[in-house]
Amino acid sequence: MTTRISHWIDGRLQEGTSGRTAPVFNPATGQQTAEVDLASVEELDRAVASAVTAARQWRRASLSHRSAVLFAFRELLHRRTTELAAIITAEHGKVLSDAAGEIARGLENVEFATGVPNLLKGGFSEQAATGVDVYNIRQPLGVVAGITPFNFPAMVPLWMCANAIACGNAFILKPSEKDPSAALFLGELWKEAGLPDGIFTVVHGDKVAVDAILDHDDIAAVSFVGSTPIARYIYERGTAAGKRVQALGGAKNHALVLPDADVDLAADSVVSAAYGAAGERCMALSVAVAVGDVAQPLVDAIAVRLPKLTIGNGADPGTDMGPLITAEHRDKVAGYVDAGEAAGASVVVDGREGDLPSEGFFLGTTLLDHVTPQMTVYTDEIFGPVLSVVRVDTYEQGLALINSNQYANGTTIFTRDGGAARQFQFDVEVGMVGINVPIPVPVAYYSFGGWKDSLFGDTHMYGPEGISFYTRGKVVTQRWPDPATSSVDLGFPRTR
Repeated sequence: MTTRISHWIDGRLQEGTSGRTAPVFNPATGQQTAEVDLASVEELDRAVASAVTAARQWRRASLSHRSAVLFAFRELLHRRTTELAAIITAEHGKVLSDAAGEIARGLENVEFATGVPNLLKGGFSEQAATGVDVYNIRQPLGVVAGITPFNFPAMVPLWMCANAIACGNAFILKPSEKDPSAALFLGELWKEAGLPDGIFTVVHGDKVAVDAILDHDDIAAVSFVGSTPIARYIYERGTAAGKRVQALGGAKNHALVLPDADVDLAADSVVSAAYGAAGERCMALSVAVAVGDVAQPLVDAIAVRLPKLTIGNGADPGTDMGPLITAEHRDKVAGYVDAGEAAGASVVVDGREGDLPSEGFFLGTTLLDHVTPQMTVYTDEIFGPVLSVVRVDTYEQGLALINSNQYANGTTIFTRDGGAARQFQFDVEVGMVGINVPIPVPVAYYSFGGWKDSLFGDTHMYGPEGISFYTRGKVVTQRWPDPATSSVDLGFPRTR
């Protein structure tokens, strides 16, 4: 038996009317569990109309009231993390601890947004000219939208909606149709927290809904996270329609391991960052750049750790890595391993082999050594449990390799030398940099985003730049009559 997953519009579930649906699977079993409605243009139009009406009132809500709603939402989300994590694992496949971790990172962004009374404070200049004061304010855009990927069905929407709603906007979410239930769970929590109907909307869909969002006159801004080709498409079509767009694309994140690095720390970190969530993370470390004599000890240290990882159903507490999202994606990732081996890479650990569950979309951990920059396993974003090791002779060669890559999302360096680490963060042309940490995702009061083909638009996501993205500035210049020369009665009694 399969369930039907519908839209969340006007604070309630509304069944789709387009007649089109998409299957939803449990990746750990390979079984279809649900069908999700796919919106038509007309359904998207109705959702936007509701959001427009709601936004007119929400922007009038006091900052303290908005903050109170966000605090209530935060408490509900924190209290029901276990429940939401189970929903994520059932549709995405990641292990429960990883699902709970993404909710925790999403909660950080909600907590940041609760400070909206302080975040929206403007500046004031008294006596900018004689008798003239000038001040600036930030106001909401109206209706904004988020188009989010399958790999973080709770965290990425929370990157967007918390700030957007705190700033006084109505937010329309188009989640991935592969794991749509987490978005509806968030809708229920927003309603329980006291958010007015129509301020948080979920419209499920495919390219029809995406294009309708990009073309709609009443949607002022669009946030997106996904692959680079789609990010470029979102940015070009959205900006052509006059929208503000931030579109985060793909990545090929490098870990530069220097000869003086703590090899055990580097190996533990790289294994965690490369194979967590089956490598389906835009911040996964998919390339280890080994400098000089550290290469072989690093490869050996990683290889000895991989057999210790338990691969299976993410709902089982003892599982370290779950399945990939679909059978097609699993086969595509395995094809990259085939291509790497054919091109001359050494397959140190082969994820195509081994004792894997017979059902579901599973692939084991793969470690490739002697990878070169010409191989597709290096050039392409694989988005799976495949780690490539590239050997270089010097720091300068490793830096040049990283800086020449088309992607510039995240990178990290492993070293005991503070001077080398500082030089790296100064030299490297990447948006997010780690030093002896596996995944350099900024905390919520900074902002997230890369450079080059990893970001289209001028504004990074969440944090201070997220507040700027979801608001627009206004400057007010004012002059008041001098009460000494005016006929204004100040109300003092006079004696006769």
